[in-house]
Amino acid sequence: MGKGGSSATDQYLLTRVRESGRESVDFDNLGFGDVFTDHMLVSDWHDGAWSTPRIIPHGPLSVSPAALGLHYGQSVFEGLKAYWGITDNQIRLFRPDRNAARLAASCERLCIPAPDPETFVAAISALVSVERNWVPHVRGQALYLRPLLFASEGHLAVRPAQTYTFVVIAAPVSEYFGRTGRALSLKAEERFTRAAPGGTGSAKTAGNYAATLQPMLSTSCEGFDQILWLDGREHRFAEEAGQMNVFFYLDDTVVTPDLGGTILPGVTRESVLALLHDWGIPTEERRLSMDEIQQAAGKGRLREIFGAGTAAVVVPIMRIHHLGADICCRPPKHGSLCARLYDALLGVQHGELPDHYQWTYRVT
Repeated sequence: MGKGGSSATDQYLLTRVRESGRESVDFDNLGFGDVFTDHMLVSDWHDGAWSTPRIIPHGPLSVSPAALGLHYGQSVFEGLKAYWGITDNQIRLFRPDRNAARLAASCERLCIPAPDPETFVAAISALVSVERNWVPHVRGQALYLRPLLFASEGHLAVRPAQTYTFVVIAAPVSEYFGRTGRALSLKAEERFTRAAPGGTGSAKTAGNYAATLQPMLSTSCEGFDQILWLDGREHRFAEEAGQMNVFFYLDDTVVTPDLGGTILPGVTRESVLALLHDWGIPTEERRLSMDEIQQAAGKGRLREIFGAGTAAVVVPIMRIHHLGADICCRPPKHGSLCARLYDALLGVQHGELPDHYQWTYRVT
């Protein structure tokens, strides 16, 4: 049984749309982030406190052109999902408390006041409760929630802002990489760096993503699905795969790069490690060089590569292009560890499997 949620939307200022846009949405052909629900949640920080959250029609925000968040990147966000219960028709959030904790850590790094975890989870739950008809009923699909917190004060001094805006928007989505089971091709980035020690690599902040767009576009034009980011000092060690944490199944052990301050601490990453531990599969969190990965593949020791993240869930990786050569690892057609993890996570998220970990939060 997951933790129970609150339906107390009377704690919020609610303004409903006159007519829902849901009927115009083709739920059989959802993309990822192409359409949005009717409402959004907004709260403002001023005079040392957050205002009463407002659930209002989804639409443009009024922002000063001098907003410090626009000029200096004082902005953080999160990503989580609400799932429809396949067997019981209950709506569940997956580990929103961990998103709240990560948001707080990102806020601390960027000098932003964070909503307390209980307020964060309650706000997400309230918006989902209002938008419950937008939660897809198909396994693997979900209502994606995007909390965003940015500096809204209009000023040009380089300093922490004195006012902030917290927004949550929602979008019904299908699987990020399309059909289930499609294995990805990655290119190890040899020139650009996502994060360096002492930087903001562990924070979910806007600038981290903007700096990846140019190399991502180049990689896409070359026919690859994602970038494998390497360490910022030597460009020798694997760190992240695009918007996912990455795992390597070597012999009988699953190895994933240790966080070390340059890697985003993924909620799905944490969940995967917990499942592997309970299944008795050894895991290691450590530095993993491209040379070691290549040698393991050459000797037949590299059994699987997969990525894990909120958007992608768990997805197989069949190839990494590095220094002009391919490291290939075709996942088994049946019985892969990646597929087992995918099914286990979706099973908990959709209420098909018991939630022994108390990971889910029911929205009523």
